[in-house]
Amino acid sequence: MSKKIITVVGARPQFIKAAPVSAALRDAGHREVLVHTGQHYDHDMSAVFFEELGMKPPDHSLAVGSGRHGAQTGAMLVGIEEVLHNERPDWMLVYGDTNSTLAGALAASKMHIPVAHVEAGLRSFDMRMPEEVNRKLVDHLSALLLAPGTTAIANLEREGLQQGVHDVGDVMADALMHAVQAGRGSDPLLDKLSLRRGRYLLVTLHRAQNTECLSTLRTLLDVLADRGETAVFPVHPRTASLVDAVTEAGFVAGMRAAGSATRGPVIFTPPLGYLDMVRLERHARAIVTDSGGVQKEAYWLRVPCVTLRPNTEWIETVDEGWNRLAPLDDAAGVAAAIEAAQPLATHRPLYGDGQAAARIAELLGS
Repeated sequence: MSKKIITVVGARPQFIKAAPVSAALRDAGHREVLVHTGQHYDHDMSAVFFEELGMKPPDHSLAVGSGRHGAQTGAMLVGIEEVLHNERPDWMLVYGDTNSTLAGALAASKMHIPVAHVEAGLRSFDMRMPEEVNRKLVDHLSALLLAPGTTAIANLEREGLQQGVHDVGDVMADALMHAVQAGRGSDPLLDKLSLRRGRYLLVTLHRAQNTECLSTLRTLLDVLADRGETAVFPVHPRTASLVDAVTEAGFVAGMRAAGSATRGPVIFTPPLGYLDMVRLERHARAIVTDSGGVQKEAYWLRVPCVTLRPNTEWIETVDEGWNRLAPLDDAAGVAAAIEAAQPLATHRPLYGDGQAAARIAELLGS
């Protein structure tokens, strides 16, 4: 049965997750109304993903921008509530664990519109993380809990959530399969950065606990400098001011003007589009990150990963040996984890078969 569905997105990972689901919704005959909160708003973190992933422009752009959690979430609530009042959808569809996710779920639940949560049941068991607060609240507001695997379902069961729970797999696997096919052939970015396949590290850093003080970034750069191994570091906007402070004034501005900048073994670049990011992931010796999505992409691409956190929602990647936890308050531990990051002979399938989007579209129509 055809449904009218409001989809709320606001951050880079959500654009990637929404792309295959939006296509599946169209194929199933649903009407999707796309709301972009503006949590990520510059071209490198927003528009480029819509362009590369073939997504239609947002039907509603709230342009909330950055800010403290309360102010940002409150502004989103006001905007989303107005959209819901005018659109009157059958479903609210939200992704992941951002403030956009929480605002969408709260606004819909107060207007008695059922919420469907993609990536339901993920838990780091660290309530200091704003993402953990968001994902738990959203799960308890949702009527349809779309889990990426059995561990997530077990987490929901422990919290008394059993109704409306479905193991659909992970929509990022759907997106990655498309990106790998689209990116086959030459790799001009590797040539531009003078990178050799399998001979560099790929580094990303954006979570609040890793970007709120200089010492964390300095620890990472010192570890990379001591190794002497080429590392590519696309700089998230949240990290840019720290990079300038740890390196030298104007470094990021120069990087943006020239397309990249080098300090020691580290090549800094502006944020990358999805296809370029996947190309760099595929050919890295190892990936060093604090991103949940990048951890999964590394696993699917069979690239060893070091996660710069004391915990992860994607614990199966650690259990399988392809991912190592190494929080940035332990420089020796980070260095040892990077050194030990090597591919394994065994690689068990995790998080579905790349057909999650079709399952979600079917469930929303039932």
